[in-house]
Amino acid sequence: MPRVDVFAHVLPERFYAKMRAVEPEIPNRYAFFNNPVLTNMELRRLHWDGVTRQVISHVNALPEDYVGPAEAAELCRAGNEELLEMLRANRDMFEAAVLMVPMNNIDEAVRIVREQVAADSDVVGVQVFTRALGRSIAAPEFLPLFAALAEVGAPAWLHPVFDARKPDNNLVFSWEYELSQAMLQLVEAEVFRELPGLKVIVHHAGGMAPFFAGRIDRIMSAEHAADMRRFYVDTAILGNPRALDLAVDFYGADHVLFGTDAPLGILPAGATAEIADAIGQTNVSDEVKQAIFEDNYHKLLAR
Repeated sequence: MPRVDVFAHVLPERFYAKMRAVEPEIPNRYAFFNNPVLTNMELRRLHWDGVTRQVISHVNALPEDYVGPAEAAELCRAGNEELLEMLRANRDMFEAAVLMVPMNNIDEAVRIVREQVAADSDVVGVQVFTRALGRSIAAPEFLPLFAALAEVGAPAWLHPVFDARKPDNNLVFSWEYELSQAMLQLVEAEVFRELPGLKVIVHHAGGMAPFFAGRIDRIMSAEHAADMRRFYVDTAILGNPRALDLAVDFYGADHVLFGTDAPLGILPAGATAEIADAIGQTNVSDEVKQAIFEDNYHKLLAR
């Protein structure tokens, strides 16, 4: 069965070299930066299943964390150009690209959306993170970016980052919590009420929300509980068919998309096979499985 993986990552070599020149310690921040499948497309191809087409986005070496607004914009532009080069050189493996934007330069971020996302058929949206510059992604200063995305009909891809205020961050639970918090903050900031056309794709099956559906429905207002279900989510939880059933039940069959976090999660090149197998073991119909694997993506990205 053909599949579109909506959340797969790369690390363009020239961009990464520029980031290491700015901050030499980046390779030591996370072990996954050193996965060669992020940068070496020949090696990536050796592990490709020949079926899954990946929507590629950058891993989180974020220019705004290290440089000022003008340089961040320049690095993002260069990184995006290289990302598109990788896509166009590997069209059989890659479906589309999700761009990075400088969160310390929102004018430039909006310009990238209006000039490049809206105009380039190889680009489907931009990636944002649960926090930027130490603030929630729901902070008012970031709203113009979401407004620009809603204007051109392109989704935001929401990826987690650690909250630097916390001393006990970990890759098992923290990122799922940060996703859940960011979703709650976006809903409570009335972002969907202000921008009804906004689409947000949340990594890792929407974090904690499906498991805590009862608390959401009984503690939040009816309007906010409904808005929590307006997110789209991927399937990148390294398996667990019953958890995927909960995600489908909470968000709806048309809001769940195949995503794996490749090439991360399971060495050397990700959990594509394991997650596809988990979807096969869910209790949903074959039609819903087909929607998750491919159809929902094409419907969502129809502009």
